[in-house]
Amino acid sequence: MTTRYVSDICRITLDKKGGSRYSKMSFPIHCGHFTEIETDSIILHFNLNGEIIRARGKGMEWTHPHEWLKRRCSNDWVYYSTGGYTGVFEATGEYYLPNLQYPTNNMLGGDPFAGSEVHRIVNQWYTILSEISSNLTDLPEPIHAFLQNSLTNSPEVLARKARNLFSYIDGRVSVLPPDARHVDYNLIPLTVAKGCLYKCKFCRVKNSTPFTTKSKSEIDTQLSQLKEHFNNDLQNYNAVYLGDHDGLMANPDLLHYSIEESYNIFGFKESFLEGNFIFMFGSVTSLQNCSEQFFLKLDKLPGLKYINIGLESADQETLDLLGKPLTAAQIKDTFLLVQDINEKHSNIEVTVNFVHGDGLPEKHYPSMLELIRDTQHHVKPKGTVYLSPLKFGAPSRKRLFEFNRLKVLSRFPTYLYIIQRL
Repeated sequence: MTTRYVSDICRITLDKKGGSRYSKMSFPIHCGHFTEIETDSIILHFNLNGEIIRARGKGMEWTHPHEWLKRRCSNDWVYYSTGGYTGVFEATGEYYLPNLQYPTNNMLGGDPFAGSEVHRIVNQWYTILSEISSNLTDLPEPIHAFLQNSLTNSPEVLARKARNLFSYIDGRVSVLPPDARHVDYNLIPLTVAKGCLYKCKFCRVKNSTPFTTKSKSEIDTQLSQLKEHFNNDLQNYNAVYLGDHDGLMANPDLLHYSIEESYNIFGFKESFLEGNFIFMFGSVTSLQNCSEQFFLKLDKLPGLKYINIGLESADQETLDLLGKPLTAAQIKDTFLLVQDINEKHSNIEVTVNFVHGDGLPEKHYPSMLELIRDTQHHVKPKGTVYLSPLKFGAPSRKRLFEFNRLKVLSRFPTYLYIIQRL
């Protein structure tokens, strides 16, 4: 039940009900249930554990009333800008551009964290909250309890909670699948395997860890720890990431088990949000090793399943330059396999990545177009193609122009892949 409290200095709304589904809208829709504190100069949002999750300023120094700061469960702050709504949706598939505090391959946007108001809120939100609380008296018990709980979640405590989360899943998630944008990256990470198969020399987000699969008992331990970690706020989640860099290479029975158990243990059936989602990375090898029976069972499990495959290029010279130990023929065969899977299974979408950047061999883009345009006679609604800029922190109008050209020619949904971690 929603509880409201109004004073001369603020308005507090407990259990405020946001949207029940993630929608592509040109104005901010905050999903799930949360608590809102609003003053003349700031709005703060807290999740059901009393942890800050969003904030925005209200003064003249705040760039746009539709732009927000968001704090993820990893304790990273993200600034969502409109980008003036010019080309952001066409480039990313979303109306808001994530601006990150760490280096990434984004070719759009600037550095909002350098702004004084954004800097103030990120670094002083707890002081603002403490001042609000200290100036309120004769509070109703639910409001008092909320403030006491939220004040226990100081920046130091939130940083410790993030470190605990990383310890449960055997390390920080260095990169999330691009398809996680469909739930605004609000997902629970569950590690089913570590490492990747190829160790491509161009990759800046993966590691040298040999590929290993987790055991069923390790999955059970993670599920128990994650349930306790997310606690009351589980009701605001409906998505799981099966990490890390090649979850699809894990034992098929383990993958099916992980999906079923996470759905039950995290209580997704009772989530405030509609539907549920599974995200994972795969590789050319792991996808080709999957049987038709695996996909038939996967399709019947709860939720929509997104599997992202790094193809990188269909040109052999480019593959060699990238240090990807595959042949162009394997890439082409895999691309066709992806289309076959997408045609047959309504609850599975396999998406693919290609690299995008300066200094690539001249046949890279023509060979890509042969796949994303010439292999199809009609525009396809599934099988999104993501182009991943090779360079970090290097915006380029030329690269953006080339991306727009490829997007127009592609017969698949085509977007930029902005690498984000958890």
